This record gives sequence, C-alpha cells and structure tokens, in this order.
Amino acid sequence: MVNSISVLGCTGSIGRQTLAVAEHTGIKVAALTANRKIDLLEQQVRQFKPKLAAVYDSEAAERFKAAVRDMDVRVVSGMEGLIEAATMQESDCVVSAVSGSVGLKPTLAAIEAKKRIALANKETLVCAGDIVMRRAGETGSEIVPVDSEHSAIFQCLMGRQPGELRRVLLTGSGGPFRGRKRAELEDVTPQQAVAHPNWSMGAKISVDSSTLMNKGLEFIEAMHLFAVKPGDIQVIIHPQSVIHSMVELVDGTVIAQLGVPDMGLPIQLALTYPRRCPSMFERLDLFKIKELSFEKPDLENFPCLRLAMDAAEAGGLAPCVMSAANEVAVHMFLRGNLGYNRIYDCAAGAVERLGKGAASDLETILEADEAARNYVRENF
Repeated sequence: MVNSISVLGCTGSIGRQTLAVAEHTGIKVAALTANRKIDLLEQQVRQFKPKLAAVYDSEAAERFKAAVRDMDVRVVSGMEGLIEAATMQESDCVVSAVSGSVGLKPTLAAIEAKKRIALANKETLVCAGDIVMRRAGETGSEIVPVDSEHSAIFQCLMGRQPGELRRVLLTGSGGPFRGRKRAELEDVTPQQAVAHPNWSMGAKISVDSSTLMNKGLEFIEAMHLFAVKPGDIQVIIHPQSVIHSMVELVDGTVIAQLGVPDMGLPIQLALTYPRRCPSMFERLDLFKIKELSFEKPDLENFPCLRLAMDAAEAGGLAPCVMSAANEVAVHMFLRGNLGYNRIYDCAAGAVERLGKGAASDLETILEADEAARNYVRENF
C-alpha cells in the first residue's frame, strides 16, 4: 500500500474519485496537477494541502498562484511542472489521470523515478506501449491499471503462472446506442453521446464509449499490460456492466471479476495493492441482478472498434495516430463542429494517411501524434 500520491489530472472524474479514496484510506497527497480548472484545484489544495501544485496552462497557473498565495504550496506550470509532480521524492505513487498524450512524458518520467504508476491515462500505452512497458520492466516501476476492465483482468490473473493464460475476455456495455444502425446515429447530439447507461465519466471518454472507440483503446492497452497478441483478446458486449472482464485459462477455466460500476473500486485497489482495504462503495447485491447477457460487438455499425483492432494488429504508429485524431475529432464533436459519424472518418483518414512507420522512439511518436491532430483540424 502506498503512503503518498501525486495525482496528475486531479480535477477530472478519475482525479476527483482518487482524492476521495485517498481521504478514506488515509493516503497523503504530495502533488496535484490540473489544466485550467483552477477554482476546483484551489478547493482541493486547501483540503489536501499538497506540497506542490502544477497547472499545465501557464496563464491559469499565474491566476492560481495568486489565489493560493496564503498557502504553503509551491506552484509550477507547463510540462516541466507535470514532470516535477510525477517525480517528486515525497510521492511513491503517481496516478496518471490526465486525458490525452500530455500524460505520456510525465508517466515515463515517473517510471524512470521508479514510482508505482496507477494508470488511467489510455494514451500512454496506446501511443507508446512498447516503450513504456519495456522501461517499467527495466526500472522495476510497477504499473497497476485503474481502468475497470484492466483492473478486472489484473485481479483475475493474480497468482497465475506464466503460460496459464489462453485469452483475455474484455467486456463492455455497448454504450447508449447499442443496437442502433450507423445511419440512425447521423444526428446524435453531444448530450445524447455523453449519457452513458451505467458509468459516470468525463465527456471525452463517454463519447468514446458510445462509438466503441474506448473499447478499442482498451484492446490496445490490454495487449501491452498483459503481454498478449491481438488474437488473444476477445471483446464481449455485456450490457449490465456487472462483469468487468474475464480471463480464460489454458485448461478452459474462466475467471471473472464482478462489482458495481464504480471507478472508486479499481482506483482504491491500485493504491492499496497488494492489500485489500474496506471501501466506502456500494456492495454488489447478486439478488438484484436480473440477468447477465453477452453479445458479439457490432463492428459494422460501430466501426471505431474495428479500426482500433486493425491498428493494434498493424502496430507501429497506427494506434498513436488513430488515438490523436480521435481525440481532436471528439472535442470538435462536443463543440458542435463535427457530426457524430464523422469521428470515425477523422480517425480512419488519419491512420490511412499517417499511420505507417515504426514507433521507434518518443520523439517520433509525439511527432506522429501532432501530425494526426493537424490532419483532423485541417481536413475536417
């Protein structure tokens, strides 16, 4: 169990829940980082009293510094500030909960500093999974997944020996538009897309869940986290979101992890592992569950998942380019500047144009990320 944490992305959904878990378990908060939500960050700093606060946006950082001038907290900004928060000596665990590729450099810096990484930032592994996992192995940095699905797989594999895993069974609810045809989704609004049936999440991840791109990103993450090939992962639509994922072992045994749909549970495990501690969350009542159903994913009407699976198979820069293009497209959609079905077109077009080549080093990956973002901005 960790003693103190740095929370990268403390004002987002995962960040806020992480702080609630820290308060419940008595874990100290050494550093907090945010982008522009300085009012909420100020509340958090006054409550948890970290030694360091990093604000990514430089102008917001100056306003925040003035707001907390009465407090004993050092305020830093930019990427350098995020990296400082991720590597400070007083923290033994970094919760990587920022959205987008901005989380890549701080997470890698934390790995170099041999911190435990409670990983909620998808882009870290989607864009640079080979580099990240290799360096974690070389430095001894421990990566514990926070995503509910990957946490479930992590738990199902506890105590398993190498060679016992046959395949990963990655579950997903299917999102708010499950069962609908692509033509019926043409006029979907941002308000409809963020209304997830089971989970309370941020806007971007909610849209990704509705297109099934989120499941595709998780598919790529699972490859790296659990050292499996694309053919060793099966996506299963499970509308009830009770089983968070499963593993099938070589002897035919299937092990599942069940729980209420609350991100606080995998967050707490990532901070207390290998211990289990009493939690403040709702317990699963098996008598209230009417059914547990399973379906194959609809790759025709939700092509983002197919695109991600193809990118996983292709490897190299394809996953990074797809993720970056999708991120820009989703934000354009949320602002009302792009149609819902065009999100796929943006990501697929970027992969076709820019997705070839090896993800050989961090500089190449970040250049491909920026090129994909520019491609969407200039062509859509």
